[in-house]
Amino acid sequence: MLQHPLEQHHSKGTVRLLHLSLQRCQVWVGEQFEPQQLAQILAASEVGAATCLLYPPDGESEAALQMPTSLEAQARRCTRLVVLDATWRKSRKMLHLNPALLQLPRLSLNPTGPSRYAIRKAHQPDQLSTLEAAVMALQQLEGQSPQLDALLTGFEGFVAQQALKSAAC
Repeated sequence: MLQHPLEQHHSKGTVRLLHLSLQRCQVWVGEQFEPQQLAQILAASEVGAATCLLYPPDGESEAALQMPTSLEAQARRCTRLVVLDATWRKSRKMLHLNPALLQLPRLSLNPTGPSRYAIRKAHQPDQLSTLEAAVMALQQLEGQSPQLDALLTGFEGFVAQQALKSAAC
């Protein structure tokens, strides 16, 4: 997880839940990372491992990265996942401030329904919270699992609890 500094202490942020729930989840906070530091973060430890960026393709990078056309083909290539935790605007800025991210193959999602994250505004119905997107990507990469289902259930409880707090204020 590469988390924008403005998201780090946000009470409605979901990265903390991911970090606490996923065994191999690591979080780095920053908007622009030193190139050597980012190279270490992105370096795959296993031979043949591929690091992918969870981010929608755009016209420029799609051709340059020679992305597979099917989600299944993308999933077969990806063994490590980099997720940006930021608003859409800030995530685009993070991409451009960290050119190494633009070199990664992208794993994109096709959400089948609207976000369950009713406590923050989405500009499009298919925009998911960081947690929802990460879980959907992991399901795509690893298949369905009781642990990921439990994480989504916990997320729904978190959203309900935050909604109650907001309503009480």
